Amino acid sequence: MSTWFSQNLGDAMFASEPLRQIEALFTSEYMAAGRPKEMALFTRHESGRLHCEVMVYFTPAAAGVAKKIGAIRCRRPSREGLSLKVGTDDVWPVLFPEPGN
Repeated sequence: MSTWFSQNLGDAMFASEPLRQIEALFTSEYMAAGRPKEMALFTRHESGRLHCEVMVYFTPAAAGVAKKIGAIRCRRPSREGLSLKVGTDDVWPVLFPEPGN
């Protein structure tokens, strides 16, 4: 499966509590699944209508968690500006391979 999922948490000033809840659920599911390398949660601050918005991205291996919170299908995000919230650093080359590798 190669479908990513995303959830817009809205204005960054008000996103900390929803993000904390998503991180807690994700961490629980991630640990229960045995910490698979391909399962990760990313965030990025993106320009919104008036303010910066927080976007949460779920890897394809995290589809179950994404669906639980109502995230929508999306394309793989660009690596630029992404922050890894839950997962291992080993996920970067797996999901975002460098050209020529």
